[in-house]
Amino acid sequence: MTNRKINEETLNNLYKNAHIALQSISDLLPETDDEKMKKELSGEYEGYEKIIGEISSFMKDNKITPKDIGPMKKMMLKASVKMNAAKNDNRTHVAEMMIKGTVMGLTDIYRELGEKEGQLDPAVESLSKKLADLEENYEKRLKAYL
Repeated sequence: MTNRKINEETLNNLYKNAHIALQSISDLLPETDDEKMKKELSGEYEGYEKIIGEISSFMKDNKITPKDIGPMKKMMLKASVKMNAAKNDNRTHVAEMMIKGTVMGLTDIYRELGEKEGQLDPAVESLSKKLADLEENYEKRLKAYL
C-alpha cells in the first residue's frame, strides 16, 4: 500500500463515518413508530454493516487497527438523536435527520478524496467511492419520505 499513513487515515475516517451512521440508526430505530421508515432504516443498517465488514477486512489484511468513535462522541450522538426524535418522530422529520447525517458523511468522503487525489491506494479509493455510492443511494431514497 503506497502512502501508508494517508491510506490508514482515510480508512479510519471511512470506518468512523460508517460507524456513526450505524450508531445513529441504532439510536433512532426505537424512537420511530412508522413501519415503512423502520424498514428503510433497517435496510440502511444492513448496508452500513456490510461496508464496515469490507473496510475492517481490508484493514486487517493490511495490519491496520481500526479507530472507533470515542465513547464521549457516541454518548453525545445518542443524546442528540434521542432529543431530536423526541421533539418530532414523524416520518418526514426522521428522513430529514438521516439526510443531514448522510450529507455530512458524503461531504467528508468527497473532501478526503479531493484532498488526497492521486495519493490513495486504488483499493482505498474504491472503498471510499463504494461508501459514497451507498450514502448517495440512501440520500435519494430518504428524499422520498420528505
